Amino acid sequence: MKTRICVIAAIAVSMAACSRTTEPSTVTGLTPESTPAKSDTPLFSKPSPVTIEAGTPLKIRTDASLSTKTTNAGDTFTATLTEPIVIEGKEVAPRGARVRGRVVDSNPGGRVKGVATISVRLTQLRIGTHDVAVSTGTVARRARATKTRDAEKIGIGAGIGAAIGAIAGGGQGAAIGAGAGGAAGTGLVLATKGEPAVIPAETVLTFKLTMPVTVEPS
Repeated sequence: MKTRICVIAAIAVSMAACSRTTEPSTVTGLTPESTPAKSDTPLFSKPSPVTIEAGTPLKIRTDASLSTKTTNAGDTFTATLTEPIVIEGKEVAPRGARVRGRVVDSNPGGRVKGVATISVRLTQLRIGTHDVAVSTGTVARRARATKTRDAEKIGIGAGIGAAIGAIAGGGQGAAIGAGAGGAAGTGLVLATKGEPAVIPAETVLTFKLTMPVTVEPS
């Protein structure tokens, strides 16, 4: 009888163990506070725009010659930077960057009223793959004055007239001839334009920005 009771007890214990449900295992030790936070900073941030302040010098070298004989106001010209533009230690535009400019004034001048003048300014700067509009002051060049040569021409004319007048009519004729010759020399000066104002090719010019320029880094 005792043996039967032990067998029945053993069977009951076995059935009870089989009827238990196994709880799924959980990982402890992790809390919302200990979970790594997702970073809001992008992996690759875009560089901030750079501002080239007013007054910054732009040193350029012209590609071709500009002359009051062949150039009119409004004509454009091209050039390259001879020095890089560096802002806060960062190179914004390298040496050799392309530049475009415009002829502001091309005045051939005259023999009496003044010598020829030409003035230019920059309008565009190549930064990376973009052309950026710029505003600069003007740079002007004047032709050489020719007053000495003009006086020589008038004097030569007077001398020739005096010689002819002396042959024709003595002293009084010489005076008349000198006046006529001088007048002829003056007429030649007035009828002939002076030397042109020229900015030769490969000329180095320095301009200054009159307004700041903000550019996107390339």
